[in-house]
Amino acid sequence: MSDYIEQYLKEAETICRSIPREPITKAVALLKTIRAGGGRLFVLGVGGGAGNAAHAVNDFRKIVQLEAYAPTDNVSELTARVNDDGWETVFVQWLKGSRLTARDGVLVFSVGGGSAEKKISANLVYALQYAREIGAKIIGVVGRDGGFTAQVGDAVVVVPTVNAETVTPHTEAFQAVVWHLLVSHPELKAQEMKWESVK
Repeated sequence: MSDYIEQYLKEAETICRSIPREPITKAVALLKTIRAGGGRLFVLGVGGGAGNAAHAVNDFRKIVQLEAYAPTDNVSELTARVNDDGWETVFVQWLKGSRLTARDGVLVFSVGGGSAEKKISANLVYALQYAREIGAKIIGVVGRDGGFTAQVGDAVVVVPTVNAETVTPHTEAFQAVVWHLLVSHPELKAQEMKWESVK
């Protein structure tokens, strides 16, 4: 048991040292532009990514003062769309209903990044295809090879795979690391966080 703990934490250390910095820098610049232009940030994720999306929306709104939303936060609308139109189109139809514009951004949290060919997270693929048509900026924090998100994104952090057996937990954990880095970045942070403000 202790061997696994040591291995897992060493893997996290390796990822932390090797995670690409350039797309994070690009994401900071894109988010600054979106906020300055009065745009909004739409955060998409399923499973663990949906949980991360809800938390990230809170942080972007409160700390960065960037208007942000996640479709998975409204279970009534989400399930109505899935029931009536299907799972694959749920995010693209939500973006259309939100009147996505070129001033806005789409942030994706996904382990695989979406693949229409493999029929994995096709809902992300269709949403990103639409975002590209509209001209919205695409940011992602994904794992493995990044899938469709990495192919079409403007700033996509691909969490390095150090062990094929722990791709999902490390990717979802580092999604949190990256978005917390973003919201606390001096160029984005607009409001101090509570514990940092307590003297």
